[in-house]
Amino acid sequence: MRLRGRKGIREDIERQKELVVLNAKDYKGKWSELFGNNNPIHAELGMGKGRFISEMSKKYPDINFIGVDMYDELIRKASEKAKVAHEITVENEEDAVLNIPNLRLMLFNIEHIEEAFAEGELERVYLNFSDPWPKKKHARRRLTHPGFVAKYQQILNAKGEIHLKTDSQSLFEFSLNSFADMGLRMRNISLNLHVEGIHPDHVMTEYETKFAGQGMNIHRCEVVIGQEALSTHQEQLKQASASALAAESKESAE
Repeated sequence: MRLRGRKGIREDIERQKELVVLNAKDYKGKWSELFGNNNPIHAELGMGKGRFISEMSKKYPDINFIGVDMYDELIRKASEKAKVAHEITVENEEDAVLNIPNLRLMLFNIEHIEEAFAEGELERVYLNFSDPWPKKKHARRRLTHPGFVAKYQQILNAKGEIHLKTDSQSLFEFSLNSFADMGLRMRNISLNLHVEGIHPDHVMTEYETKFAGQGMNIHRCEVVIGQEALSTHQEQLKQASASALAAESKESAE
C-alpha cells in the first residue's frame, strides 16, 4: 500500500512533538510516564485517518489512547482529525502545538508491536477494518492471525481485551477460527452490528460510516484475553443465568 501526500509531511508530524511519537521503542514500558498518569492504555492498531481514536480520546478522558499506523500521511491526517475532535483552532500551522493529554499518534509497523510495548502495558487493542489480505498465501499478514494475536496476548494486561470490527466476512470468519484455535473466549459476536440502527454512544470509524451508509453488514466481536477480564466475564454469565432462572421460576409460580 502506497500513500501519496503533499510535500513536507514528515516535517509536519515532526513538529507535533506533544502528539506524535516517532521513536516508539524508546517508550516501551514507559508509556504511563509519557502520559503522566496510570490510567488504562488503549491502542488502535492500524488507525487509518484517525477519526475513531481521536473521538474516543475526547469521549473518555480518563483513558489514554494510542493510534498506531506506519504511514506518515495517515499520521498527519490523524493529527487533523484530533484537532477537529477536540475542537482545537489553529491560526499558524507551523507554530501549532497539539497538546491532547490522553492521545498519542504512533508511527510504527504493527508487525513488530511487541517492540513498542512491554508485557501487560495495554488494557485494550482495537482492530478496526484491518486489511483482509484475501489471498490464502497472505494469511500471515492478517492482524488476527495467531502470530499477531500471540503478540497482543503478551502486551495486554490482566484486564486485556481485543475489540474487532470489519466489513469483511472472510476476515471475520478467519478471525473467529483463529481466536477459537487459540482457546480464547469471545463475546458480543455480531454479524450485523447496526441491524437495529446505530447506537448514539457508538464511535464510528470512517470506513464504518461509509459501509453502514451503504447498507453493508458490520461484523464485530470482543475477545477476552486477561485473566481478570475472563473472571469478570464468567461472573457476569453466572449472574445472567441466575436472573434468567429466577424469572422463569416466577413465571411458573404465577
